[in-house]
Amino acid sequence: MASGARKVADIIEPQPVIEGAGVKLRRSIATRRLNYVDPFLLFDHFGSDDPRDYLPGFPMHPHRGIETVTYMLAGLVDHKDSIGNAGTIGAGDVQWMTSGGGILHEEMPKPKEGKMEGFQLWVNLPARLKMSRPRYQEIPAAAIPVARRADGVTVRVVAGESEGVRGPVTEIAADPEYLDVTVPSGTEYVQAVPEGHAALAYVFEGDGVFGEEGGQVVPSPRMVVFGDGDRVRAKAAGKKPLRFLLLSGKPLGEPIARYGPFVMNTKEEIEQALEDLRKGTFVWR
Repeated sequence: MASGARKVADIIEPQPVIEGAGVKLRRSIATRRLNYVDPFLLFDHFGSDDPRDYLPGFPMHPHRGIETVTYMLAGLVDHKDSIGNAGTIGAGDVQWMTSGGGILHEEMPKPKEGKMEGFQLWVNLPARLKMSRPRYQEIPAAAIPVARRADGVTVRVVAGESEGVRGPVTEIAADPEYLDVTVPSGTEYVQAVPEGHAALAYVFEGDGVFGEEGGQVVPSPRMVVFGDGDRVRAKAAGKKPLRFLLLSGKPLGEPIARYGPFVMNTKEEIEQALEDLRKGTFVWR
């Protein structure tokens, strides 16, 4: 454990990838450069002014052993799944899906006013919950509280707490914080983060200085991986506001076996998932 402001341990430049039926993404976690930050398994930033980059979407596909978190900035995503959920999420909405023991779902993006942008995060599930019943927490933008400071800092609190405001996503094993932070030029923001928890900042607008006094300047888009400590310090650098996602969670410290959309603890459990998929016994009924 280490108290004090967290230092910058690494800065990751997102890598271009193509997923689903041909969707172009920028990936910061689940690459050769950065495979995994326990309990976070994957982080993608999607967005383009060209519909051809995302309209192919993500046709029906399986998940087991993880949680997927979709946060929209612009555009719409139609979704449906094997347990009867269906709907559309739009700008500012969050979908926190716990796949548990098995779910098939589909996500099909479409533009609104010519725009599409958002993020997807994968969070690992502990062994005791990997085969649990799937569930959704779908939170519309209007239900996500915003902390507003006198100096112009605003924080949309999806999960966890900031400035005395608590987010609506609850009962997640990793005890996460998921904050969308905007910091005006020249202003500083400090957020308490439990010691021992993993902490990340994904900078997607403006430039920021992270870490202790005289910390490192990080341009957008970049993922910041922090060392241990009890708080994250960020300051907007330059004339434009700084905007970033601040993510933190409790490491599980368990072995990982991953194969595409399945993340389990052993190779045998991955083989069982594939066998269940072949036999038609994969999903909860």
